[in-house]
Amino acid sequence: MGDDKNFEDELKEGGAAGAASALDPRGEQLHAASGGDDKVLRMGTASIPRLITEFAIPSVVGMLINGSYAIIDSVFLGHAVGEIGLSAMTVANPIMVVFMAIAMLVGNGGNALAALRLGEGRREEAERALGNVVSLSLIMAVVVAFLGWFPASTDWLLNLSSATDEVRPHAAVFIQIICSGFILQCIGLGVNNFIRTCGAPNRALGTMVIGLVSSVAFNYLFVIVMGWGVAGSGLATVLGWGCSCVAVLWYFCVKTDAPLRLRLGALPLRLRMDGTIMAYGFPSFCIQAGMAIVNFVLNFQLVKHGAASPIGADDALATIGVVQRIAQFSIMPLVGISIALQPLLGFNYGARKVDRVRKTLWYGIGAATTISIIMFAMVQLFAAPIAQAFGIKHDGLVDFTAFAIHLQFLMLPFVGFQIVGANYFQATGQPAKSIFLTLTRQILFLLPLLYLMPLWLPAVAPSYDGLDALLFAMPIADFLSIFTTALFVGWEMVRLRRLSRQSAH
Repeated sequence: MGDDKNFEDELKEGGAAGAASALDPRGEQLHAASGGDDKVLRMGTASIPRLITEFAIPSVVGMLINGSYAIIDSVFLGHAVGEIGLSAMTVANPIMVVFMAIAMLVGNGGNALAALRLGEGRREEAERALGNVVSLSLIMAVVVAFLGWFPASTDWLLNLSSATDEVRPHAAVFIQIICSGFILQCIGLGVNNFIRTCGAPNRALGTMVIGLVSSVAFNYLFVIVMGWGVAGSGLATVLGWGCSCVAVLWYFCVKTDAPLRLRLGALPLRLRMDGTIMAYGFPSFCIQAGMAIVNFVLNFQLVKHGAASPIGADDALATIGVVQRIAQFSIMPLVGISIALQPLLGFNYGARKVDRVRKTLWYGIGAATTISIIMFAMVQLFAAPIAQAFGIKHDGLVDFTAFAIHLQFLMLPFVGFQIVGANYFQATGQPAKSIFLTLTRQILFLLPLLYLMPLWLPAVAPSYDGLDALLFAMPIADFLSIFTTALFVGWEMVRLRRLSRQSAH
């Protein structure tokens, strides 16, 4: 299904008529293939703005909830432990992002494949994708748990994340606890997306709300009341994932009217399907893995240039850690929009409904841009109060954090377009393009700038030191990646218009 040439050939040869008949106005053929499930069928027939609204609201809220775990941990630790707790979270953050990348690699990839197969009327294959995602998650969880508790690998990760001697023991404890609960994150986050593809976005949101509320309660109990510090925060996060995991498994294993069921017969791995899952999920993996690589490099540069500035290395880690939390949180609703669009784009692309694919993309871009502008206004207006909410109290540190927030988010109003545009190619079975566009923002542009800006900016503007110069890298990288995505999306619109004309003849 990811083959554009096959798509064009089917339309030219009349295959589109047969494929589209699976979603004819009466819905008869897909009714037979999908068991008469109206929640699935409506993705190819109902009002696009209404579908996007229905799917996007719980998806956006759900991603905000998912992003809130790191925010909650940081807020509780900042007030209970101080800057050292925030520094420990900054060191642990790249490792946590890697774990999320692995969960999204199999979860988003399997979900994209399931949406395409449902659009083609192949329910059994969609269920096999669900089962294989669970099996792959179990295998990866065993590997992660082993690495987390193997001293040599833990030390290597801490060195890679530039942990200082004071921060190191706190970050190590947090990482080990998170590694132990990784399977709960895989199911609670990765498999959760299948509920949305089943046409139940509100239930998908509910499973995430359960996890967040539980995490807040456990954080308050373990960190504030019992004084367990970083270890308590890690345990609270894992237990929150566990509550979400139970809710997700209940839907697929116990609920009898779910469009997809988690069956034992679907669990055995199928190498060809698993390869497709990995290919479709790789763009999502690249987003998170790229973020992790950037964080590793950024931590190294922060320690290096922070030690040479009046702020110091540990406070630089704490400050930029706060900015990273806000950045990740502000991106979450945009990722939520792209995730909400994924089943709609995939289903209609699989059903050869080209006009609906185009409309879905542009409505999604409009929604993401609106959210981007709102988030931009909030962080620009309330930069200093946001810094103080994380437990940063020193006036000089608050001012530096506010300056970093103002600068880092300059291009935020346009980032929604870039994220939705890159995800479009993943949802429609064109992973290579999606991977490239994802890498432009996180790797191809940002990483070189993190090294170049501290060398170049102080030379041309002596009022800025190396630590200040690091902050300019992100908005420049954002601009370059947005421009590149615009070129790809523009060419894709030309291609879809051509396909639409061919299918009409």
